Amino acid sequence: MRRPTVAPAIVVAVVLAMVIAPAPFAALFGHGDPYACDLARSDRGPSWGHPFGFDMQGCDLYANVIYGARPTVTIGLLVTAGILVVAVVLGGAAGYLGGVTDAVVGRLADVVLGFPLILGALVVLTVTPDRNVLVVSAVLVAFGWPAMTRLMRSTVLGAAGWDYVLAARTHGASAFRIVARHVLPNAIGPVLVYATTAVGGVMVAETTLTFLGVGLQAPEISWGIQLADAQQQFLQYPHLLIAPGAFLSVTVISFVALGDALRDALDPQGTSSRAGRG
Repeated sequence: MRRPTVAPAIVVAVVLAMVIAPAPFAALFGHGDPYACDLARSDRGPSWGHPFGFDMQGCDLYANVIYGARPTVTIGLLVTAGILVVAVVLGGAAGYLGGVTDAVVGRLADVVLGFPLILGALVVLTVTPDRNVLVVSAVLVAFGWPAMTRLMRSTVLGAAGWDYVLAARTHGASAFRIVARHVLPNAIGPVLVYATTAVGGVMVAETTLTFLGVGLQAPEISWGIQLADAQQQFLQYPHLLIAPGAFLSVTVISFVALGDALRDALDPQGTSSRAGRG
């Protein structure tokens, strides 16, 4: 049996804190107002007090990157939380009740899986006039829940067959009590690990949609908008693309690494990975 270590989790948590923690307090860390722009400073490179330089409108790029973390990370967390709720409800019901419930949930998941996440969200958001954080989050939840729901169903199926669950049924415990006290606490671990790693994937999906012009809209500030604005001037002014891209990459990799560390801590024998393949 592998012995879990907290060192990787601590390192990843520190990195995430350094990237994300300033976002709620962007006014303190972002060198002022990102909307305070001066065309005379347009495209200037890094300088004292402005480590990332300025964008085409003469706005401080570091301030924009710090402020841009808020909507991107918020969408990542909101969507993952929404998908987790759907997975627990639908996946738990399908795995524990089986029969017709399992068949209906399974076929519904198959239908949604027929639309790739980015493509389905792109089609819906294209005809959506107001694309704010809540709207984008809702669309991503609508197309992103099947995979986690299937994992939840798989882990619930495994936990529902354990001896102590059968004993609880024999003693007349209600279905709600069995699920709440015995099945769910033992089935949720692999799903939480998956959810942690999924945050990064959701952030990439939101950034991709915004980069394609169907995600968040100006005057909102996000990493996706900054990447879209920088694509035309990348060769001449690479700092416009490197700064938000680096922050996005570090954040996504950190969430994936945090999920791996959480998996090792919750399941040192690696049974969660086997459950995920079920």
